Amino acid sequence: MSAHLTDTRERFLRQIAFLIEIDRVKTIFRKTRLLSDKRYENDAEHGWHMSLMALILWEHSNQQVDISKVVKMALIHDLVEIDAGDTFLYAEDQKDKTANERKCAERIFGLLPEDQRDEYLELWEEFEAKETAEALFAGALDRLGPVMQNYYDGGHAWKMHNVTADKVLKVNSQIKKGSEEIWNYAKTLIEKVVERGDLECKDRQ
Repeated sequence: MSAHLTDTRERFLRQIAFLIEIDRVKTIFRKTRLLSDKRYENDAEHGWHMSLMALILWEHSNQQVDISKVVKMALIHDLVEIDAGDTFLYAEDQKDKTANERKCAERIFGLLPEDQRDEYLELWEEFEAKETAEALFAGALDRLGPVMQNYYDGGHAWKMHNVTADKVLKVNSQIKKGSEEIWNYAKTLIEKVVERGDLECKDRQ
């Protein structure tokens, strides 16, 4: 077998190994439930829905974006949770989150051929940094999903974890950096959940 065929075969097998490994993301469950059911959402479903949000809502980004890049971010951003697990957005203790997710990112993307490893690791890092137009818009979509789920689920995740309105508004206010339009919508949903009595305004004593 020629060196070229050997290299091609090795590349293919590394890609397959990656695709087999990321199947595990379907087993990582989040704190929010599906809009259509009382079952908790898994990370794969979240990434799929976020990707479609990007394709449908791209015109509402504050800045012009490369939509294919945003979709890629949506699809890969939570792969790190295969090792690190899901960290609740409102958790007080997140000191180990960055280090754990970085370690997983290097392992997961390290399964790929070097060029793809570098591309997707850099893309994940860009998403985490939230500095580019694409990362800011992807970040807005990442937050929109759970807000919508809590709105249609009676504030379930927020109530289960004693999260109050001030914290929900503070944590999700970064949405406006990616899309003012999406933030106005998300804020309206949060305010309606408060009005319904499904989200407390002040910390419990």
